[in-house]
Amino acid sequence: MSERTRYGGDYNPEQWPRHVWDEDVRLMGQAGVNLVTVGVFSWAHLEPSERAYSFGWLHELLDLLGGAGIGVDLSTPTASPPPWLSTRYPDVLPVDATGARYSHGSRQHFCVCSPTYRARARRIVEQLVSEVAEHQAIEMWHVHNEYACHVPYCYCDAHAQSFRAWLKRRYGSVEALNGAWGTAFWSQRYGDFAEVMPPRMTPTFVNPSQDLDYKRFSNDAFLDEFLEEREILRAARPEIPVTTNFMGFFKPLDYFAWAAELDVVSTDNYSDPASPDGMMLSAMHYDLVRSLNKHVPWMVMEQATSRVNWREHNSAKVPGQMRAMNYQAVARGASGTLFFQWRASRAGAEKFHSAMLSHSGVGSPVWAEVVGLGAELAGLGDFEGAVVQARVAMLFSWPNWWALEAPAKPANDLSLADQLSWVYRPLYRAGVTVDFCRPEEPLDRYEAVVVPSLYLVTEQQGANVVSFVERGGTAVLSFWSGIVDEFDAVHLGPYGGPLRPLMGCDVVEVAPLPRGETVEVEWEDGTRTGADFWADVATEGDGHVLARVATGPWRGRPAVVGTQLGAGRAYYVAARLDPAGLQRVYDRVPALSGPAASARADYGVERVVRVSSHHSYEFLINHSAEGREVEIAPDGFDLLAASPLGDRVRLSPMGVAIVRRETGRAHG
Repeated sequence: MSERTRYGGDYNPEQWPRHVWDEDVRLMGQAGVNLVTVGVFSWAHLEPSERAYSFGWLHELLDLLGGAGIGVDLSTPTASPPPWLSTRYPDVLPVDATGARYSHGSRQHFCVCSPTYRARARRIVEQLVSEVAEHQAIEMWHVHNEYACHVPYCYCDAHAQSFRAWLKRRYGSVEALNGAWGTAFWSQRYGDFAEVMPPRMTPTFVNPSQDLDYKRFSNDAFLDEFLEEREILRAARPEIPVTTNFMGFFKPLDYFAWAAELDVVSTDNYSDPASPDGMMLSAMHYDLVRSLNKHVPWMVMEQATSRVNWREHNSAKVPGQMRAMNYQAVARGASGTLFFQWRASRAGAEKFHSAMLSHSGVGSPVWAEVVGLGAELAGLGDFEGAVVQARVAMLFSWPNWWALEAPAKPANDLSLADQLSWVYRPLYRAGVTVDFCRPEEPLDRYEAVVVPSLYLVTEQQGANVVSFVERGGTAVLSFWSGIVDEFDAVHLGPYGGPLRPLMGCDVVEVAPLPRGETVEVEWEDGTRTGADFWADVATEGDGHVLARVATGPWRGRPAVVGTQLGAGRAYYVAARLDPAGLQRVYDRVPALSGPAASARADYGVERVVRVSSHHSYEFLINHSAEGREVEIAPDGFDLLAASPLGDRVRLSPMGVAIVRRETGRAHG
């Protein structure tokens, strides 16, 4: 892929008469479109009946797009099998935990472990490659679409057989499996792998270790299918990059593992434009996706120009918001911002999902924004390879997510997404850029690491974080961390397991607070802040108690503890502090305190910096409905306004400025 910013969207010409294609390509030129995704839902059009293929329309389409200079992200069509497949071969349909089998009539209606589905999926991909792989309009391969979106888990016999084979590879013997799963509890001991079932419907809780492994297996099953398709594509045109579209914080799939297999990481982001936290959550989404594979480019594959159609109430983006949200992605490193979809559908389940070209055509106000944004992006170039630099890492892992939210916990309403938002929100407001990292990932490039409820942690992962602190880093660790090992078995002793050296106290019990109840937390200087939801029952250790619970049955117990460890420092937060309390912790860590208040996001302005060897680019994005004036370092140049700047910049509502400076100049 070249370095120019990609701009375009999903194109589904099979929904339209042939004469509309010519109009589409003409309008794409007006809009500055340079990349479209083709073929995502075209299996029934490419193979109308088994082994009866129809590729003429695709040849014609690729010629048309290529002739207009529009690149193609060509997708395999395997996310939505045609009706003939499940009619002829019902075993391809997935089964839910109760034993009910799904039907066709929607999408994603397949069992990823079905030998029949896998064979037919390979065959249509091989046929696609045979027909069009050499076409020069193809710039990227796009495998499948939103893997596991609607049916992340299947419980059919094919899945059961594959699960048992996976367990044999993982554990080697049924005795080892029994030990890992703690099957002495509730008389669950297995005598043979053949006795093991998927976690289907049971009278009460399933074995949490079994459920955790089933989630690992299901992730691996989808990834294995992706790799089969990818290898067919790579064998045909190895120089063309391969992607598949993620969905940000999507619980069923471990995107760290997936991203290692991609040439370009891509994501679909449909943040709610009406939510007070919408822009913060969108920023966190992009920070995650950028971090999944730190060695390859990333892009937005899908977003909405205005509203979606699947929420209970689908708010439209206000004028300028689509542009501002696009620049949010570019600011955080995106090499492209695409939409679902190019032309709004007349029929089907997504006909009221907004598009680049609305039902009303070029008369829609959305069209003017689409054209304007396309022209701006075309004029910006590639930012000369500028990258987002983060001084802060936030530890996150999918196995932890799966285990943390399994049933039968002290607080079954503890949400990892809520925990992430709790610790991320003040960093976003302070203009602090964050990379997400696996707990075992090297952390040397960072000054500080934030660890929100890392419930599942291995000895190796714990040692990695402890070593980071010992070498001079700073860690902020929240409650309900270091509780279980990779099998979901508790680390015995005071809670914390391999993370205990960072805690400075002994957590001897946990006491989730009643819903709606708060406690006061008193700091050393007498200031009081609040906390809710959770309180560790801790006894003092070798750390310095910075704050204590001041009210309620646990008053006097440590609430925040600081610990010196080697050349670094750690802070343990034993309750869910309110924003003022959490900020007091962050204020102790320079990397977490952020830039000047004039560009803080609680003022309505998001600030991100990208840096190259020659220039820095400071993005200032006003997400508020009011104009803002932001103080900045002098001698910058606004790329969008094409004008030099003094020591401040005026941003209109939903306004954006990109301030270019020579590398090394200060930022406001």
